[in-house]
Amino acid sequence: MNEETERIDQSELAESVAKNIKYSFLDYFLVKPLDPIKVTKEFSKPVSTGTPKKDENGVEAQDFDSVETEVKEVDSDFRKGVVVKLPMYYQEPVDPKHPTMRPICVGDVVVFREAAGIRFDLLKDSRLLRQYDILGIEK
Repeated sequence: MNEETERIDQSELAESVAKNIKYSFLDYFLVKPLDPIKVTKEFSKPVSTGTPKKDENGVEAQDFDSVETEVKEVDSDFRKGVVVKLPMYYQEPVDPKHPTMRPICVGDVVVFREAAGIRFDLLKDSRLLRQYDILGIEK
């Protein structure tokens, strides 16, 4: 399945889910998060030079002269999600001075910080995000 077909499928799915939600949200976009994004990060940790030694005060101290770098795959600080419902205040910006301004629509895949928004347990695994929580719209 190519990316364009997947996007159409998500849009249709989001529309069908939105029809069954009996709530209208004043300030929030209802977003269904997608699977976490995995990223590769480098972590540095100190490497001990030997066994701990007691100093003149009787405190055991250990020297760390070098650093070892470890590469791990971890969850990103950011997450993608599908917009399921728009807030009541939100209207498509129609401004001829800004023809490139694209509105957020139901079915769009958006990017937000993992910690953003409020968990909405009336729809399994969903979040309520304010407009400023949405960092970008996937092309």
